[in-house]
Amino acid sequence: MNQPNQPDLTQLPGLPKDEGGPIFAEPWQAQAFAMAVKLSHAGYFTWTEWAAELAAELKAAAGRGEPDDGSKYYQHWLNTLERLAQAKGLTNQQALNDRKEAWADAYRHTPHGQPVILKR
Repeated sequence: MNQPNQPDLTQLPGLPKDEGGPIFAEPWQAQAFAMAVKLSHAGYFTWTEWAAELAAELKAAAGRGEPDDGSKYYQHWLNTLERLAQAKGLTNQQALNDRKEAWADAYRHTPHGQPVILKR
């Protein structure tokens, strides 16, 4: 049984997880996961709504012929997060594009081995 305010992970098809919970190959995956959980906890969408949107994203990917091997699961998660955040009026496409460009610029100008710092 889930704890109060905990997402129901059984609703999420294909979630990479082990007995301890979700597993992530890269830090951005954990961050995207955490953002979705936080927005759900804040009441911007229900977890059931999130799961349905993610399932629709995964179905669309399958319809495009993308392999269902789990390698792009969190990219689909991020696509769902961006789409749902826009639908709820939390951001817009221009703001997302600006942030992605700021991130790309920051990592292009960060010396190898140093942490990337995104300026506000």
